[in-house]
Amino acid sequence: MRHRKAVRAILVTPNAEVLLMRVRLRGQCFWITPGGGIEPGETAERCLRRELAEELGLVQFDLGPLVWLRQHTFDWEGQRLCQFERYHVVTVPRFEPIMSDLNEAQVLQEFRWWHVSELLKTDEPLTPLALGKIVSEYLEDGPPAVPAEVEIVEE
Repeated sequence: MRHRKAVRAILVTPNAEVLLMRVRLRGQCFWITPGGGIEPGETAERCLRRELAEELGLVQFDLGPLVWLRQHTFDWEGQRLCQFERYHVVTVPRFEPIMSDLNEAQVLQEFRWWHVSELLKTDEPLTPLALGKIVSEYLEDGPPAVPAEVEIVEE
């Protein structure tokens, strides 16, 4: 099994909208937050800055608090992968994302701004599973003193 660290951004506007990417992977479609794998020698913040520039064209932002931890084990390109993910809130004004990563562009189906109320009631597959709850609690209570226990997902 290969282990990998990743970091993702929960982009939230002042109007309680969250930017998600609908992707198609392994024959399934689901909504994810932008971000990706941390390269050797790269900090989580540097990785997120690189990923948001490549996936969204977003270069100016302040890294917000860590709000969620997730361990996801799945099959990827013929091997078993165990990915440990950190989720940070990034507050931004609404903008039109521009994908420049050619590999990511192959799996991206669409970008969409979701209001938090939509996230709480959708039947669409979201990653992380508790995304609506995470955002709602953040907006109501501010950042957690410590992130919740690690969400463990195994496919």
